[in-house]
Order: sequence, then C-alpha cells, then structure tokens
Amino acid sequence: MPQLDISSYPSQLFWLCICFFSMYFIMAKLILPKIADIIDQRQRKIDDYIDNAAKIKEQAEKSLQKYQNALSKATQEADKSLSRTQEELNALISQKQEELETELKNKIKASEEEIHKSKEAALKEVQTISAHIALELIGKLGISDIKEAEIKTALKKTEGK
Repeated sequence: MPQLDISSYPSQLFWLCICFFSMYFIMAKLILPKIADIIDQRQRKIDDYIDNAAKIKEQAEKSLQKYQNALSKATQEADKSLSRTQEELNALISQKQEELETELKNKIKASEEEIHKSKEAALKEVQTISAHIALELIGKLGISDIKEAEIKTALKKTEGK
C-alpha cells in the first residue's frame, strides 16, 4: 500500500499543507465573506419585515381605536336620539290622550244634553198623550163639560207632586 510507505510522507505532508492552506485561503477570502454578506442581507430583510410588521400593527391598533371611538360615539348619539324620540312620543301620546279625553267628555256632555232634551220632549208628549187619553175616556164616560185645558192643568198639578 502506497499510503503506508514512509518515504512518501514528506511529499504527502507538503501537498496536504498546500491544499489545506489554499482551501483555507479560498474559503476565508472568497466564499465565507459572500456567505456572511448573504446572511447579513437576509437578516436586514427580516429586520425590515419585522419593523414593517410592527408599524402596520401599530397602524391597525390606531385604526381599531378610532373605529371603537367612532362606534361608541355613534352608539351614544343613537341612545340620545332614541331617548329624545321616546320623550317626544310620550309627549305626543299624552297630548293625544288629553285631546281624546276632552273630546270624549264633550261628546258625553252633548249626549247627556241630547238625552235630557229627548227625555223632556218625551215627557211633554206623555202629558199631551195623557191629556188626549183622559179627554177621550171622559168623553166615553159621558162627561162632556170638562175641557182639555182643565185636564192639562190637573196633570201639571199632579206632575209637581
């Protein structure tokens, strides 16, 4: 086996050192700086993305706060409007109820007056009819000297009692 031959060791060591240091030099001066630069660029992009995400999150929180403020203001205004409308409706209902009560009282009063007039008219007709009936009865009984005026006067006297 040629690897185990001691006479080739110095040559192998020489080429090992040359290959190792040339690879080390190539890696240290050419490849590793490029890799480090790429890693730095990626880290900067990641940091930029994180910063942008933080800014966007902050804007979203501000927008949410504005939305919540606007919503609470709108809710308060709606509540105020609702309470004003409720008060107006209550006032309108009270007014309409008062108008209806007044109208009903007037109608009841008018109806009572009409009933009273009808009652008086009926009572007058009852007197007239009673006088005619009494006159006819008296006539049928054969008494002719009593006049209608006397019967009406007698009915008025009994009505007052």
